[in-house]
Amino acid sequence: SNVYLGSAELAAICSRLGRIPTREEYMADIGVLDASSNDIYRYMNFDQIEDYQDVAKTVAA
Repeated sequence: SNVYLGSAELAAICSRLGRIPTREEYMADIGVLDASSNDIYRYMNFDQIEDYQDVAKTVAA
């Protein structure tokens, strides 16, 4: 079997295409991610999102 190491961005593009993209396909799709990166990557820091913080305060440890 073949194993490929890639980023979350590459995994997202692969899942959409159903295969590993060419460099041109990757660069075209990564532009869409870059344009929305402030919104996309904000959710990777979910502990900084106000709605999450409000709910987290109600959870008993």
